[in-house]
Amino acid sequence: MIQDLVREGGAALAYGAVGVALMALGFLAVDLLTPGKLGGLIWTDRNRGAGLVLAAKLLGIGAIVTTAILTSSDGLAAGLVSTVVYAVVGILLSVLAFLVLDLITPGRLGSIVVEEDAAAAGGGIHPACWVVAATDLATAAIVAAAIS
Repeated sequence: MIQDLVREGGAALAYGAVGVALMALGFLAVDLLTPGKLGGLIWTDRNRGAGLVLAAKLLGIGAIVTTAILTSSDGLAAGLVSTVVYAVVGILLSVLAFLVLDLITPGRLGSIVVEEDAAAAGGGIHPACWVVAATDLATAAIVAAAIS
């Protein structure tokens, strides 16, 4: 029983570390798609649009990682590898979805997402941020469904 607990605890730690690393990769993807430094935009400038887009990305990655873990049955090493592969596919697809959305909408989507005037003018989040967030979550749902 103690051996099982130690083994399962080690697996949880390994999956957790992989999940955190993948969320960091998702952060970097959002940072690359938006002008400025994402950390400064959110934590210093309190940009709610950037915060919303990042939150959706992280929730989506979390859903993909969770689904990959739940459907993994080939042992720890294979499960970790498949989790990384599926999450990276999800991140790449969400970046692709962002770029496609950017092509079919007016303006530069990355700039609109972090636009300060939208929050300052009406106190709200630019509608494009909600669209980007929904696109990220929908892409993650598609990848999670494909995994299962």
